[in-house]
Amino acid sequence: PGMRQQRTQKGADIKAFTRVTLEELALGKASVRLGPNRTVAVSIPAGAEDGQVIRLKGQGEESPVGPPGDALVTISIRPHKHFKRQGNDLRVDIDVPLEDAVLGAKVRVPTLTGAISLKIPAWSNSGKVFKVPGKGLPGSNGKNGDILASLRIVLPDKKDPTLIELMKKWQSGREKT
Repeated sequence: PGMRQQRTQKGADIKAFTRVTLEELALGKASVRLGPNRTVAVSIPAGAEDGQVIRLKGQGEESPVGPPGDALVTISIRPHKHFKRQGNDLRVDIDVPLEDAVLGAKVRVPTLTGAISLKIPAWSNSGKVFKVPGKGLPGSNGKNGDILASLRIVLPDKKDPTLIELMKKWQSGREKT
């Protein structure tokens, strides 16, 4: 009697969804829940986009007569409290007191790995963008993006009579010219 070849059939693919932070994107690692009692680590490729599907080979349904299926994980990128993503660059607004914008100062700029100090020159306008190179997200080209910090000049919380008088004096001096 001839031996019958048993057909192999791959297990079913499963679909999963995970929300990742910008910090996890930067690390290239996140965890995803594939079932009630099953969480696995996922490698996120550099340059991954919102809605991208990552295939995890062999992490799907088991098969009695073949290899397990795959897990298809759709990633969703969580909004960040400081940053707006622009490709591999991260945009952030930095509040700067009026006097620091006029006189120059060092300001704290957040990064994904902790804040850094950035020197802004005197007479820096609101909206001026400073680049912090290499502190953005990893790109598929092997290079990190940048942080683009936009200055936002802010007035003191309480009305400052000295500042008001100074501005009135400055304004009247300008009207004469």
